[in-house]
Amino acid sequence: MQQMTIDAALEQGGTGRFQRRLLGIFGLVWTADAMQVLAVGFTVASIAATFGLTVPQALQTGTLFFLGMLVGAAVFGRLADRYGRRNILLATVAMDAVFGLASAFAPDFTTLLVLRFLTGLAVGGTLPVDYAMMAEFLPPKRRGRWLVMLEGFWAVGTVLVALTAWIATANGVTEVWRVIFFVTALPAIIGIFLRLWIPESPMHLLRQGREAEARAVVEKVLRTNGRPGLGTATLALPAQAEAGGIFSGPLLRRTVLMLAVWFLVSMVYYGIFTWMPARLATEGFGFVRGYGFLVLLAFAQIPGYALAAWGVEAWGRRATLVAFLVLSAAACMLFVLAGSPAMIATALLTMSFALLGTWGALYAFTPELYPTALRGTGMGTAGALARLGGLLAPSVLVYLFIQSTTAAIALFAGLLLVAAVLAWLIDVETRSAALS
Repeated sequence: MQQMTIDAALEQGGTGRFQRRLLGIFGLVWTADAMQVLAVGFTVASIAATFGLTVPQALQTGTLFFLGMLVGAAVFGRLADRYGRRNILLATVAMDAVFGLASAFAPDFTTLLVLRFLTGLAVGGTLPVDYAMMAEFLPPKRRGRWLVMLEGFWAVGTVLVALTAWIATANGVTEVWRVIFFVTALPAIIGIFLRLWIPESPMHLLRQGREAEARAVVEKVLRTNGRPGLGTATLALPAQAEAGGIFSGPLLRRTVLMLAVWFLVSMVYYGIFTWMPARLATEGFGFVRGYGFLVLLAFAQIPGYALAAWGVEAWGRRATLVAFLVLSAAACMLFVLAGSPAMIATALLTMSFALLGTWGALYAFTPELYPTALRGTGMGTAGALARLGGLLAPSVLVYLFIQSTTAAIALFAGLLLVAAVLAWLIDVETRSAALS
């Protein structure tokens, strides 16, 4: 009797209606998560005004949110490897919707802090498990491009939260933060019901010895895509052996290097996009000011994702990641050296373009570094390090920005160059590689 790996079966099924549905459903909640994360920067001034706080005090909402994300990424990634991707995703999306919506109605600042922590807990759990699961439904030759396409929904969320803030402010809403938190919860509420359609990952089922269930899921994928079924073939595990955890054996080097890259990129990204919206919405840099320019910054992310989606397949994951990191560093240095508002605008737009291309390459590369039994753990740990970097943005880096925006951006340029070197030292290229 013929044996077939799940990757071989997915290659036979190609990317079709099933993956498009999956992309739409995951993308909707990815949009919601982006809105929740970026809301930190867009709500801080309004929260400060409502509760009579300074901006650094109001940024405690960001600190608690990122702390929740750190815990959620570390805990839910491990739970997804043990108990399955589907159940964890349903739980985290429900938490995202409930606590995110409740945030809009918080009666006092203490309650708001608690709700933002719980929302962060849910978002932190959703992000890494989403990617682990999406990767396990994609054929190897198309996986990188589709994973970057999923990451591209982050730009959609960024545009929506910027537009929400702009429209609410333009219409004289006094507590803009309540409107933003209400709108950010809506995609997650819709996503709860759509996620019921998504089956469990066949890779996870097979690793758990549930071959019949894994086979049924793969048959559903093939049937939905209009391709022939498995016939008499049975599903078999790949030949690669698994041992230890993400810090053992051959995984140690790539894990340490990749986690360092996640931490550095996150610290830079959230450092810029937590502080910059508040700065641009008030004094700005000459004509580079207001929510209109913030919307333009959000739109600049979309071509960054598009180039990353092409690059991960044409150049490879590692080369694309390094290229975007170097470009991001160059954009930061352009900001530091800028002598006019026009140059500042160019630098900010290039930063937005390059940093989001960097995230696209990171999310395409990371889940492919780990075997199925460790993929959720690997992504969850990377997510936790990213949230640790994000945690520093509203709690520590804000004081550096208050002292000197230029000095903060110059520091970021150096950190991005370090990240580029670390990414280049990763000892594997996963383009077109089968998942184990």
